[in-house]
Amino acid sequence: MLPAHLACRSAAVKKVFGFAGWSGSGKTTLIEKVIPEITRRGLRVSVIKHAHHGFDVDKPGKDSWRHREAGAGEVLLISDERWVLMHEMRGEAEPSLEAQLGLLSPCDLVLVEGFKSVRLPKIEVHRPDHGRPLMYADNPAIVAVATDGDLSLPLTCLNLNEPAAVAEFILQHQGLS
Repeated sequence: MLPAHLACRSAAVKKVFGFAGWSGSGKTTLIEKVIPEITRRGLRVSVIKHAHHGFDVDKPGKDSWRHREAGAGEVLLISDERWVLMHEMRGEAEPSLEAQLGLLSPCDLVLVEGFKSVRLPKIEVHRPDHGRPLMYADNPAIVAVATDGDLSLPLTCLNLNEPAAVAEFILQHQGLS
């Protein structure tokens, strides 16, 4: 459940577009290159990345880590350059993508990495040399494939090495171009 003081934020998120692909396919690198192509147009972009494994942005022994270890449910760490809110799940179910979107500040576009099974439009990042099968046939939310191979598919194929074209596709698809 989304805390009441953050619930109003979800309405400020205008568009959401995803990236899916096998591990090592280049999703993060592509997103990293697409973001500046979109922000150059004056749009605000946020990112949600789903991790399939535990992670920690904190360092053992630091004050914030010690507070969490002592049992704090949330620790907000802030400086003059950035802030981060760490929320300990402590057995709670993982929040839905919708709830996570509600945590973001207002923006024009949220790029989502992962969440393969969530029904939101997405680009599949595919490298034929990796020997993994394409996902689009089993995932109707995939609207295009970004690849470094020469593929003939029944949906839009984008060059993985042309982030400006990938960004333009996303913006057109979302009605932001």
